Amino acid sequence: MTKALVVVTRRPPGSALEAIERAAEMWLWEEDRPIPGDRLAAAIGDAAGLYCMLTDAVDEALLRAAPGLRVVSTMSVGTDHIDLDACTAQGIAVGHTPDVLNETTADTAFALLMAATRRLGEGRDYVRAGEWQRWEPELLLGHDVHGSTLGIIGLGRVGQAIARRGLGFGMRVLYTARRRRPEAEASLGVVYRDLDGLLAESDHVVVATPLTPETTHLIDAAALGRMKPTATLVNISRGGTVDSDALAVALQSGEIAAAGLDVTDPEPIPAGHPLVGLANCFIVPHLGSSSRATRDAMADLAAANLLAGLTGERLPECANPEVYG
Repeated sequence: MTKALVVVTRRPPGSALEAIERAAEMWLWEEDRPIPGDRLAAAIGDAAGLYCMLTDAVDEALLRAAPGLRVVSTMSVGTDHIDLDACTAQGIAVGHTPDVLNETTADTAFALLMAATRRLGEGRDYVRAGEWQRWEPELLLGHDVHGSTLGIIGLGRVGQAIARRGLGFGMRVLYTARRRRPEAEASLGVVYRDLDGLLAESDHVVVATPLTPETTHLIDAAALGRMKPTATLVNISRGGTVDSDALAVALQSGEIAAAGLDVTDPEPIPAGHPLVGLANCFIVPHLGSSSRATRDAMADLAAANLLAGLTGERLPECANPEVYG
């Protein structure tokens, strides 16, 4: 019996490839960079499955190039790089990898919060530059995390994991979301505010909402203007939720104190972008889920989604469940 062909756009960590190779014929993009769109379109013509990354655009044009495609599996929680409506219309199930990265991503949010608020990046640069000659009573003074007010935009699984960490630091935790979460309010003790109220009250704001048309540039110049001048902004969602140019202006002018960014817009952010040169902006290259165990788990779940789709089974984690009718 001939095995179905699957296209894999990057080599995933762990044992995911072994599982795929046992069940399917595999075409693998071997280079250590995202596959160009034209190369992907050329490779996918006879494929039944696509195992992709968040850097791969799966749009109507690509789907037209793959008339036999049955399943798309992305090694990411977010699916903003995939046209879900087009996939559903063509009966293509889309798998993603929620839950397995919640705690690791929340860890990253707090790492960024601590680094930006306590000016750790500036301290590292100060030492590396040979400027540390003595102890100074007012050297690189930051702001406290413990006992402060944390505002979380988006109280999904990752947002709730961030809230638990905030409570562990003795923080008062506010949240805003598309709808109130009374069960989370009761179990966690978090307090709902509308966006304007959250921005005004919070000492630290973490963006943890998916990227949608409604959340694109949710944090714009007006939103930044509502924050405290001592506030820190952290983004671990998608870069497009924050207006990068407006953020650079706010940081340069002292409208807010600091920012910690795991994601940027554009991404990767050019070395010459104003945010990159700012001492009060701590940027890392999309490392939110970047622990060995978590990335292995994401790769395995993406493989399980792919293989389920090839055999016509329901995907363990389906981003477009309406495809099943």
